Amino acid sequence: MSDTTITKVDSRHSPKGAEGEKYLASGKSVSMRMWENESPAEAKEPAARPYETVGYVLQGRAELHIEGQMVLLEPGNSWVVPKGATHTYKILESFTAVEATSPPAQVHGRDEE
Repeated sequence: MSDTTITKVDSRHSPKGAEGEKYLASGKSVSMRMWENESPAEAKEPAARPYETVGYVLQGRAELHIEGQMVLLEPGNSWVVPKGATHTYKILESFTAVEATSPPAQVHGRDEE
């Protein structure tokens, strides 16, 4: 029998992670989170994560520094960070984006790093 569970998440009541991200819907193989109104800041130390990330910019601008390259992210842009890729973000102006991670990020200690 297939899984017929339906989950609806109201982002106004979503839990927040240690870095300010809002956790949205999460399934067995993928989860969503939102970075909302992130303030401009210098890039953090680059890190590699044990999951793949795809994202979509809703507002603002940021630089994605990944494996020696820089990609400018603006509203309407989407991006991919492959599993294990060394990367960091530099927020240039108030930034809001939605990301999906596979496998789900919170399962892999994201809040503890």
